[in-house]
Amino acid sequence: MRLDLTCVIAVLAVVVSTPAEAQKQDQIRLNQIQVIGSHNSYHAGLAPSEAVLLRKSDPKEAANLDYRHPALDLQLANGVRQLELDIFADTKGGRYANPAGLRMVAQAGLPADPPYDPEGLLKKPGFKVLHMQDIDYRSNCQPFTGCLGVILGWSKAHPGHLPIFILVESKEGTDRDFQVAPEAFTPAVFDAVDREIRSVFPRSKMITPDDVRGQHATLEEAILSSGWPSLESARGKFVFLLDQRKAGPAYLEGHPSLKGRVIFTNAEPGSPDAAFVEVNDPLRDPAVIPSLVRKGYLVRTRTDAELEQARAGDVKQRDAALASGAQILSTDFPFQERATWSGYAVSFPEGTIARCNPVAKPANCAAERLER
Repeated sequence: MRLDLTCVIAVLAVVVSTPAEAQKQDQIRLNQIQVIGSHNSYHAGLAPSEAVLLRKSDPKEAANLDYRHPALDLQLANGVRQLELDIFADTKGGRYANPAGLRMVAQAGLPADPPYDPEGLLKKPGFKVLHMQDIDYRSNCQPFTGCLGVILGWSKAHPGHLPIFILVESKEGTDRDFQVAPEAFTPAVFDAVDREIRSVFPRSKMITPDDVRGQHATLEEAILSSGWPSLESARGKFVFLLDQRKAGPAYLEGHPSLKGRVIFTNAEPGSPDAAFVEVNDPLRDPAVIPSLVRKGYLVRTRTDAELEQARAGDVKQRDAALASGAQILSTDFPFQERATWSGYAVSFPEGTIARCNPVAKPANCAAERLER
């Protein structure tokens, strides 16, 4: 009888405390947590003969590209909550379907690498996902809408997940004579980016600049005064972020303070569109990121770059990023994806997928309750 009474009391305690606990959790804001993301999340690495060829012509570049990530849905299953997709405009289709690297491998008499684009996806119009045209072009998903579809599929199978940040980098320019020239990202091309995102993600699955701005005159005014949406309201949703600051003017044209746009720009604090800011080196000035976070900005930083820290097992930048309060920590080696050279990886000391923000932590936040 005593055991039964104990069970009843325990059940009543849960029933009584659940609404209050839910109310506490609802007070946590989207920008008051910290998550780990993968850098160049689509990157499948160089194929064997492609790697041999690049090591001969540019050993440093080959060394910098010696990393790869599993499929996007597996990364999400492993705990990654920020994904990065580099996109190239391809209005007519086929611009990136026959990379020079394939021809160079054949001309060098090297063994043929695994088939590239066997389904012919790169021949069709639409944005393509790759790192460096004609050099580093193999991806774990294709095209842009296909990558987004993989992400959305995982989300539907895991309702209530923490908000997922998708960093979009618009790629332009060439470094070598043999590379095909990419299309420019004009305001009209960025309109097409928004259309492709909307063609995959329903409005209810996204948090857009319009949602955050509300009735405020500017986006920056909104995040500095009213703040970001609650974490509870953001569960199961996605926040799109534009990587390169130089792309901001074209994306903003005709859309003051990002009105009607899908993606948050990487903006200069003080600008009407400033809500998201990249500070990729947390060691350069350790006071910058905490200051931005306390004001209400969403910040992305990098825990490592160019495989330097991973090869050396150097954790100084990683630890500075963790302590900085940047909400998004980008790495080539998230969670289980350890560097073979040193065992370097990025995870939280708490052993959780996400944690309460070390700089902007609300009193009611508990790391173990963030991801359900």
